[in-house]
Amino acid sequence: MNTFLGGPNLLTYIPVIIVILVLILRQVNQYQRGVMFTLGKFTGIKQPGWRLVIPIFQSMTKVDIRTKAVDVPDQEVITKDNIPVKINAVVYYKIVEASKAVLEVEDYYYATSQVAQTTMRNFVGERSLDDLLQKRAEIALQIKERVDSLTDPWGIDIESVELKDVIIPEDLKRTISKEAEAEREKRAVIIKADGDRIAADNLALAAAKLSATPGAMHLRTLQAINDLSSDQSNTTIWMIPTEVLEAIKGYSNFVSKK
Repeated sequence: MNTFLGGPNLLTYIPVIIVILVLILRQVNQYQRGVMFTLGKFTGIKQPGWRLVIPIFQSMTKVDIRTKAVDVPDQEVITKDNIPVKINAVVYYKIVEASKAVLEVEDYYYATSQVAQTTMRNFVGERSLDDLLQKRAEIALQIKERVDSLTDPWGIDIESVELKDVIIPEDLKRTISKEAEAEREKRAVIIKADGDRIAADNLALAAAKLSATPGAMHLRTLQAINDLSSDQSNTTIWMIPTEVLEAIKGYSNFVSKK
């Protein structure tokens, strides 16, 4: 009776069915795209999900479309003003056309890294050290645009390029430090000289106003005396002109004769 219902025969076919499904089904994850080939020819892009791939006749290459980072190693570069530096960077890119990434280039990761290295060396070699240190964001943007244009045929979009470190020789670091210190000292001297000039101009204006206003000098003298008298520890020395002393002496002689 069990044989008539086909129970044992069905169970014997289950392992075979599972093996067939494993051989012909491929899973494409959400962050992937499948590049399908039939008899060696490109026949389309498979979206995420389980996809049927007939062995021998068909094959599928999965491409990760998530953003990736390429660490560009240290590059020895001679700047425009003949200074040797080492520079490294990181490139962020994303595959936007999976078919081109498979059909147009053998290894898109390696190719992108090489393009980034050569482009970075070329652009840095056209800049002086001062530009390299002060305009890193601008240089990184130019490198990004250039690498993006070169990788467009591979279906790759360069999202950003970041220059991480600019390494200069130690002796040059000391020279730059001395130059920066000298520049700061120069600015300090200029600022002090400007302050002295402004103070002298203000004193000249104040003196002119005091001399032009009757009684202003006496008021200024009284104010100075008041400031000095506020502190008991101060000792004040008054300089009296000899003419005043002679006048006082003559007055005393006049009084004594009477």
